[in-house]
Amino acid sequence: MNSKINLTNAIPSEVVGMVIEQDYTPARAWREYLELTQSECAEKLGMSQPAYLKLEASEKPTKATRTKLATALGINEEQLDC
Repeated sequence: MNSKINLTNAIPSEVVGMVIEQDYTPARAWREYLELTQSECAEKLGMSQPAYLKLEASEKPTKATRTKLATALGINEEQLDC
C-alpha cells in the first residue's frame, strides 16, 4: 500500500501548533521542535547567534534565507511553509 502523504516534506503538528498558537515563525518552531539552540544553528551556518536570530525572525524570508534556515535545521525548504 502506497502512502499518499509525502513524509519527506511532512510538518509535525507540534510545529504547526507553535506557529499558530504561539505566533512563532516556522524557523523558530522547527528549531525548538528539534531542540536546537540558536547558537547551535548559527554554528552550523558559520555565523554569529545574533545574525542567526535575525534570519530566524524573518516573517517572509528570501529564497537564500530559506535555504540557509533549512540547512541549519536539517529540513527541506518546503517544510518551512506552515
